[in-house]
Amino acid sequence: MSKTWLIFFLAIISFLSGTDEYIIAGILDKIAETNDMSIASTGQLITAFSISFGLLTPIVIVLTRKMDRKNLLMVALLIFSLSNFIVAMFGNYVVMFSARIASGISAGLIEVTLLTIATTIAEPKKKGSAIATIITGFSMSLIVGVPLGRFLTSLMDWRFIFIALSVLAILFLILIYKLIPSMQGEEEKPLKEQLKILKNNKIAYILIVTFLWMFSYFIVFSYISPYLLQVVKVSGNTVSIALLIYGLSSLVGSKLGGFSTDKYGAIKTIFLGMSLNAFGLILFSLVGESSWIFLIPLIIWGIAAWSSGSALQFRLISLAPTAASIILSLYTSISQLGMAFGSGIGGLIVNLGSLNLITWVGALSVILISISLLIVNPKEIVKSQKTNDF
Repeated sequence: MSKTWLIFFLAIISFLSGTDEYIIAGILDKIAETNDMSIASTGQLITAFSISFGLLTPIVIVLTRKMDRKNLLMVALLIFSLSNFIVAMFGNYVVMFSARIASGISAGLIEVTLLTIATTIAEPKKKGSAIATIITGFSMSLIVGVPLGRFLTSLMDWRFIFIALSVLAILFLILIYKLIPSMQGEEEKPLKEQLKILKNNKIAYILIVTFLWMFSYFIVFSYISPYLLQVVKVSGNTVSIALLIYGLSSLVGSKLGGFSTDKYGAIKTIFLGMSLNAFGLILFSLVGESSWIFLIPLIIWGIAAWSSGSALQFRLISLAPTAASIILSLYTSISQLGMAFGSGIGGLIVNLGSLNLITWVGALSVILISISLLIVNPKEIVKSQKTNDF
């Protein structure tokens, strides 16, 4: 197998781990109904995954830094398979919650190891493209995996989805054994050394923006299915269609964000994205039960929410070009923590019987980001030309 196809294969594994994280948001009501759980408590299964991914993955990576990368990936896939099988087969909340923690750790290990392997096997001039391919695989899980999961639950029990994830993980484990050469681990910088980069105020600020962005996003996205069903009053089949349209909108937003970053600069792109994000969420709240009109704010939100990702990463790398891997590792961890806190706070709001408030809280978070950008980087926002980020 050529190196290009091998990296593409690794991106498919990345898609699998991403699907495991995001898919619950699309079938939250189904899992809650089957296991006689509340929507809020079921939503915490997303929180468990994200917190373990964000907090525990960097620690486990340091502890396993000397382990062969191929063997580490195989172990991670095995844990991933077992944890998803447990989620499918056991309806006990504590057991499912624990399994989601294991899933989060294993998915984190899978992602970091995939990036390491991809950059190792890629040609010197194609290492950046290899990283982008792996990240795209993970991102596509939101665009394709979530609506696909919702569609499949209209045809079969949701448990089969997690069984499929488990089986696919074992299949990929076997292929990794056959296709990937052994790769010795390298000495990694201790976690405390990596965190020293946070002393750069500009980097710390962008990471805070990243946290608030994902916090806002997952307050809403974690409960988007029950929101559409209970607040907008659409049918289950309509939810599936809406999630697919939303996924396509997210893909468009991601592409537009990259184009805007190249043309206008990262800060202006982030500001415009956050402002449009807030507008979409507020409009969402005002539409109410207005038939298919709800698709308008849904599309606006999808485009706006995902226009900021590439700009945030570009800005971070431009602030520390010689420490790109550390920066991206911190970005990933902060993103996951934002997801965890967002889904957690969203669960509290839902538990209080205020499902219709999640869009307002999400909008408030990104409004704060827009205001802070105006205060911190006013010149980069008003300039008509792109600023020199590097």
